[in-house]
Amino acid sequence: MAFPLPRGVTASEIAFLAEMETVTIVPRQRLEGLELLGGPIEPLVPPRRASLPLWLAILLKRQRRANIIPPTWLHPEPLALILEVESQHQDYKNAFSPPPPLPGQPSVLDRDALPSARPQYTPDGNRYYAAPPFLPQNTAQTVASSRDPPSLPYHWVEVGNMLLDAASDDLVDPDQIRRLLKDLREVRMAKMRSGVDVLDAAATGGGGVALTGVGSMELGEERGFVTGVVDGLRRIGSSKEQARREQMAEQRANGAYDDTRDEDEEDYMEF
Repeated sequence: MAFPLPRGVTASEIAFLAEMETVTIVPRQRLEGLELLGGPIEPLVPPRRASLPLWLAILLKRQRRANIIPPTWLHPEPLALILEVESQHQDYKNAFSPPPPLPGQPSVLDRDALPSARPQYTPDGNRYYAAPPFLPQNTAQTVASSRDPPSLPYHWVEVGNMLLDAASDDLVDPDQIRRLLKDLREVRMAKMRSGVDVLDAAATGGGGVALTGVGSMELGEERGFVTGVVDGLRRIGSSKEQARREQMAEQRANGAYDDTRDEDEEDYMEF
């Protein structure tokens, strides 16, 4: 029996992983601390802010025990600026706006600074480097840095949709945010699909496709399209190479093949 789901990570699985993103809340009542698999949760004391996993923040919001403070990027002004950069800026005509810097990594404006990622340590003393969703990319900053331009985190599609569904009353102008997220998604998906031209070189090993700044859900949705195009181009290239080899063999058999050609031509486009 064939497995009914497509290959790769499905959209529901990507959304499940995004629920581990850390967001900022303001509790409305006192709650005791919790011991979770991801680490302990400190006691909640209103009106002191706290950082919680997204799934727990949404649960408390639905129980009317807390309000969620939207992340810095989930406001109309930053989203409008990112949309303008994605659609009108010449430097990002065929590229995506840069993602937020990692901990210890310099801002995109500080091009002369050297990156130095900050390691973290397990209770056993083993060193590791955190990655999304275990980075504070969706927490509400008290003071936003004016040097850092607004950017979209790795799970921006999932976090935006979840907060619009569960905590729209905590967002500033949720209808406009919903429109901006939709426009951003359409612009970025069009960029991914317009990059089919470079997939020909990628299929033959002559280059690659730059996906810096692309979100998790965008990668999951376009995975089937991109891999299908690359596989199709690889088959076309393989058939062309087979036809060329057959033509060369026929020319050798008829004595019409020019032996003065470069010897390495036979190794052209090996698959």
